[in-house]
Amino acid sequence: MTETTTLWRPTGPAELDLVRESGWREWPPRLPDQPIFYPVLNEDYAIKIARDWNVPHDGVGFVTRFEVETDFVARYPVQQAGGKTILELWVPAEELAEFNTHIVGKIEVTREFRRPA
Repeated sequence: MTETTTLWRPTGPAELDLVRESGWREWPPRLPDQPIFYPVLNEDYAIKIARDWNVPHDGVGFVTRFEVETDFVARYPVQQAGGKTILELWVPAEELAEFNTHIVGKIEVTREFRRPA
């Protein structure tokens, strides 16, 4: 059995629609102004971004969880993007297609946050 690492990704509705279109199997290519794909290493950080950034920006924010082969994901050093629990992986946009082939199972939505009515 392949060892996997759990990653999370805060996302807005447009990106989530593309993930859904992939059958919940892959992340869409980055836009020209997005040189990296950054999954995060803990759910609390993903919640903070989805709730505090995606909701004000898009009206809704989602937290997703997915598994990636540990041996593969080890090539990306952990980046501390702020406090000691603000941890990300920085996957260059040109490597995202290969990264997607190492996702085990499906990407799942674990949380949803909406702007109050």
